[in-house]
Amino acid sequence: MTNPETGAGAGPETDPAAAHAPSVDPWKGLRGIMAGTLFLEAIVIGLVLTVIARLDGGDHFQTWKVWFVSLLAIAMLVAAGLQRRPWAIPMNVVLAGLAVFPGWIVHWSMGVCGLMFAAVWGYILYLRRDLSRRIAGGFLPSQHD
Repeated sequence: MTNPETGAGAGPETDPAAAHAPSVDPWKGLRGIMAGTLFLEAIVIGLVLTVIARLDGGDHFQTWKVWFVSLLAIAMLVAAGLQRRPWAIPMNVVLAGLAVFPGWIVHWSMGVCGLMFAAVWGYILYLRRDLSRRIAGGFLPSQHD
């Protein structure tokens, strides 16, 4: 059945190619998830300071470990507020993945936290890919207003 006004097909309900841009921003929720994840990861990485103080205190206390962990946690907090930028995803991958893995040198618990958050970031990237596919296919409910 054709639409008498536009001459088009049956409409966006049956034709995904006829769907328009979403009426609400679907990326806003994903940016919130990424910001929240970075914030939580910054807290967890900051808690590694207590591990360093307990285990490395005394004679062989190494200040580079404290600086590394502190700067990484602060960078994650700052990055949580920069999720609207087009370079936010590569920044997240570098901070959450590549910068945390040297944490094995600081303490094994920081490396385990890095592995745990690497799995979380992998799932977030999967959700991002799925969302972009749904937008391209016109399958979001907000595209059919």
